[in-house]
Amino acid sequence: MRKEYDLRKMKSRPNPYVKRLKRQLTIRMGVDIIDYFKSMASQTGIPYQNLINLYLRECVMSQRKLQMKWAS
Repeated sequence: MRKEYDLRKMKSRPNPYVKRLKRQLTIRMGVDIIDYFKSMASQTGIPYQNLINLYLRECVMSQRKLQMKWAS
């Protein structure tokens, strides 16, 4: 293997994973929800933001619908 490569001669190509990138956003969540995911994070060793993302992705993949019940 060479000690040094000249990368300027390489042809660029689009990133095939660009659709899977994450986008930063600001969202307001209840303190109880954040505490729940933070406690799950301490148990699993996975950052709480990743756990929230994994849960929401699971909802999307299973096409879970929101069930709202209003207090009467």
